[in-house]
Amino acid sequence: MRAMIRAIGAVIASGTLVVGAGVAGAAPQQQEDVGLQGVVGSIAWAPCSEPGAPAGVECGKLSLPVDWSKPRGEKFDLAVARRKATDPAKRIGIMLINPGGPGGSGVSFAYGANTYFSAEVQERFDIIGFDPRGVARSQPVKCSLDLLNAQPSLFPKDQAEFDKLKAYNQELAADCRARSGAIFDHADTIAVTNDMDAIRRSLGEQKINYYGISYGTIMGQQYAERFGHRVRAMVIDSNMDHSLDAKAFNATEAATAEDSFQEFVKWCDRTESCALHGRDVAAYWDDLLARADRGELKDPDDPTRTVTSEEITGTAFSVFYGPAWSFLASWLDALGSGTPTPAGMSAFADETAGNPFPAVFCQDYQYRVKDYRELAGLVADAKRLAPHMGGSRLGHYAIASCIGYPAKANNPQHRLRITSSPKILMLNALHDPATAYAWAANAHKQTRDKTVLLTYEGWGHGAYDRSECTLGASDDYLVDLTVPRDGTRCAAVEPQPQTASVDSAGTTALPAGPKPGLPGWQRQR
Repeated sequence: MRAMIRAIGAVIASGTLVVGAGVAGAAPQQQEDVGLQGVVGSIAWAPCSEPGAPAGVECGKLSLPVDWSKPRGEKFDLAVARRKATDPAKRIGIMLINPGGPGGSGVSFAYGANTYFSAEVQERFDIIGFDPRGVARSQPVKCSLDLLNAQPSLFPKDQAEFDKLKAYNQELAADCRARSGAIFDHADTIAVTNDMDAIRRSLGEQKINYYGISYGTIMGQQYAERFGHRVRAMVIDSNMDHSLDAKAFNATEAATAEDSFQEFVKWCDRTESCALHGRDVAAYWDDLLARADRGELKDPDDPTRTVTSEEITGTAFSVFYGPAWSFLASWLDALGSGTPTPAGMSAFADETAGNPFPAVFCQDYQYRVKDYRELAGLVADAKRLAPHMGGSRLGHYAIASCIGYPAKANNPQHRLRITSSPKILMLNALHDPATAYAWAANAHKQTRDKTVLLTYEGWGHGAYDRSECTLGASDDYLVDLTVPRDGTRCAAVEPQPQTASVDSAGTTALPAGPKPGLPGWQRQR
């Protein structure tokens, strides 16, 4: 039960706050193909040979600079995978894909792309996934497992505990840097967009198509800022808002987590098959959390172990990605009654030494909480906005992980400015636990002449294949460049029962999360 849901979702969120923008840096400059002759080579494609790799997928590596300001300096190998267009006569070009995270494997996403994208998209595009620098097969950021397991509380109770967390983050960063090399300090998304364009150049393509989900939307947004003239079509699904200061980020993450909880309660109230149907679900939930905080709640599968309230809210947050409401209701019912959980509800034990999230996020967002008082204020705001969820576990982890990092980020947040790209299709679900709908609305507002926003009025993380409406609009755009009307809304589709499942290779078909216990996390190979 400890690892309960490791990965259940796809991406997009809801939020009712008016989002403020804290501009910490200038937008990236438009880039051209100059001075890079001999820097970007070619990819030697071959059948993927690693265990569990599906037939028909090709793999390769592209040698690229660790530091793009020193293009002929130290190199690393960027891992890529390709599914060729299934109908070469109808082939349009290449489509790069990324599943989010930060920390998600685009190579693994490409492995399962045949179950994610429509047959029509697979006919028309060479689908190319890449593991971003510092992730999975691309010189991954690795850290001491013992040190990762020694993390102090992310919710310090006073300045002394805050100082302990700060010192730990600094010690962990030094350890990760020593074990990973220079890539640790060059894992930001600006560098990733250079890598994306290097893939295009290596394949001799004039333009790319792109599908990115969750954190992959920042890659798309910033590629369009810097290389907009190299974009044919781009779908960014479950959008990040890179303009937010820490206070706005914290508030919108909390609000959208609470919204997802309230949607679960509504579903249980209207659905007889819900294991908690007919009860006051919110009151039952609050009682479980109170019992957990008093140390009274035991794991039904291991009565010697006490279940924490953080485990309960973390599991629920993961479930909302699906959403797998029927699973959550059955688990909460079993947890409260002490009944062993049904087979299939547990996943793998938590073990990994991969830790790319802070190396990426803390270089993309200049969130540097200075002391206990500031952090306590953010926690209080989150609890006020999310009284049942206690804030967003993912949002708080992101902010707390950057405490103690150097003051200057490589790629600090800024308002999105896209000038030379064609129309870009933004997708977002109205009720998403992780990427608040308010984020998509705000990012769209900043780029209204270059983006159109399609709203899925349902739930979960990821909107591409939620309904015939979202799938049809996305495919028409990717294939025929038919841009839907801005403000198009697709009706919600009631979620089907889901369980927390993984395949034999220990991966899911869903976007990856930053660490064990948070949505979409995948153990390192």
